[in-house]
This record gives sequence, C-alpha cells and structure tokens, in this order.
Amino acid sequence: MQVLRKLLFPISLIYGLIVYLRNRLYDLGIFSSKSFSTKTICVGNLSVGGTGKTPMIELLVKSLSDTYKVAILSRGYKRKSEGFLLSTSSTSVEDMGDEPFQMKSKFPKVHVAVDANRRNGITELEQKIKPDVILLDDAFQHRKVKPDFTILLTAYGELYMEDWYLPTGNLRDTKGEAKRANIIVVTKCPSDISKLERDSIRVKINPKSHQKVLFSYLAYNKELKGAEASLDSLKGKMVTLVTGIANPAPLEKFLLSEGLKFEHLKFKDHHFFTAEELEVLKEKECILTTEKDYVRLKDKITKLHYIEVKHEFLEDGMELLNTDLQQFMIKVS
Repeated sequence: MQVLRKLLFPISLIYGLIVYLRNRLYDLGIFSSKSFSTKTICVGNLSVGGTGKTPMIELLVKSLSDTYKVAILSRGYKRKSEGFLLSTSSTSVEDMGDEPFQMKSKFPKVHVAVDANRRNGITELEQKIKPDVILLDDAFQHRKVKPDFTILLTAYGELYMEDWYLPTGNLRDTKGEAKRANIIVVTKCPSDISKLERDSIRVKINPKSHQKVLFSYLAYNKELKGAEASLDSLKGKMVTLVTGIANPAPLEKFLLSEGLKFEHLKFKDHHFFTAEELEVLKEKECILTTEKDYVRLKDKITKLHYIEVKHEFLEDGMELLNTDLQQFMIKVS
C-alpha cells in the first residue's frame, strides 16, 4: 500500500496545486467566503483520518451550552438522507450519520443538524433555531463559509507539517492554511509527553502571533456504557473489539495497557454493518466498541459495551481554551 502511494506522487503534486490555487482564489476574493450574523466556531483538520474532531465538538458543547444556545452543523458523512435535516427524537442514525447522531444522543437539548451545503445549513438554523453559536464540525476546508473562530486539530505522530498531499500522504488542504486557525491543538499525545518535546513541536508548527498551540491526550472512561460494566470486569472474557473509525490504534494501545485481551474486527470509518456481519457479531460472547460505532449497532446487537473518550489537555490548555472561547463570545456579541 505504501509503495502504491509513493507511485502516485505525481498525482499528489497535481492535487496539491489544485488545492493551493483554490485557496488563493478565496484569498483574493474571486471565490466568495460568506460570514453570518450568528457566531460560528469551526473545528477541523488539514488531513484525512481521525484527529478527534467529535470529542472536541463535545468538549465545546460542555463549555458553552450552560450559558449559550448551541447548535451543531455537520455534513453527516455517509448518511442516507439528503439536504438539510434537523435532528428530532425520531431521527435515525441512518438519516443523520453516526457522529451527528452520537452528539444528539449525548446532548439531547442541543440542536444538531446536517447539511453538505454549510451556507444553507447555517441559514436554516438561523431561521428555525436562532442559536447563539453554531459549531461547524469538520468544516476547515469548506471556505464558502468564513467562521468567526477556528480550532485546527493535528494528531501527534501525524503532524500536518510533516505530511504530504493525497494520495501519497494524507493532506487534503495546504499546510499554509493553518494560518487561519485561532487555536492549533496537537491531539492524541502521550499523556506523559515532555515539555522538551512539546516545545520542539511548537517550533515545527511555528504559530502566528495570534495563535495558541495546545496539547491534548485521549482519556478513556474505564466505566463502560451500553451494557454497563467496568473495563476490569471484561478481563478473562472472550472480548471482541469492533471498530469502524479512522484510527483505532490509540484505543488498541490503551486496552492492551489495561491488560485486556481481545480479538479486533476492524471496519472502515463510518461503516454501516451488513446483515451477514451482524450475524457474525451476534455469535460473539462479549463485544466492546467505540461510542460512534455503538450508535450504529445498539439496536441490533446485545452484550454490547462501548467506551467513552474525551480530550484531556496538558499544562493549562483547558483554561486557555475556555478563556479564548469566553472572550470570543463576548467580543462578537
């Protein structure tokens, strides 16, 4: 696979040029980027693959929803509906897509909508909901909308500065577009990453004067949900780990560090399970999955546990983020 990606290097040069020219057309105003009266916060990345966007959106919801009326707008990747859709109690995961459905399930009082056309989605939310702030999930490259505040995520070990354009690498946008971010978060760090290494990464990122660089790691909840149990209670059982996420490696590493033995059935990101696959899973003694996968499996499989994950910031990162968010909300209002 790596050899094939290297052979496709000429295509990555063409892709990189196209992305660069597109961004220049937006910068020059030849392509229009629209601002909205409602405050917007964008969470995104420059690369394909998992950087922890959904846990970051959830963190923002927790930080803002006690004070402000919050709405979330996502594309709803691989959903089976079209156009704008505002989630209700009867909306299915197939209609919304797994990540928006997960967020609506976790935060029922927050308005969650999907629309591939972000401009239209924001307009619909303004008309129907009138939120104080709209969180734009995975919208960094959608330059038809000009967000008011932007959080750029990049995963430790897969930093955008050290990556290359698709299909040779994983970059889907130009590295220089990081300049548009207010905050850059290096996610999925080791929890014990040294100050020396953090400083080295900051030098590589070379942030602009208006930018903060923060560091976070993934914290897994040992108290499992779904079929509630503790992680320790699964030790000694025949556990099947089922994942349909972009990068399950951090979860695998965590479970192994906790002494859990398991077989791992890996599926593609946002995978909707076939009838045949579900029959295989029903024969398993004990299934552990992610929260995102759980919303696609919960009504179809019993003996199903899921493990929650969230961002924990190193240093005073959480305080810095909250301070910037509160200043932004006051300043724009």
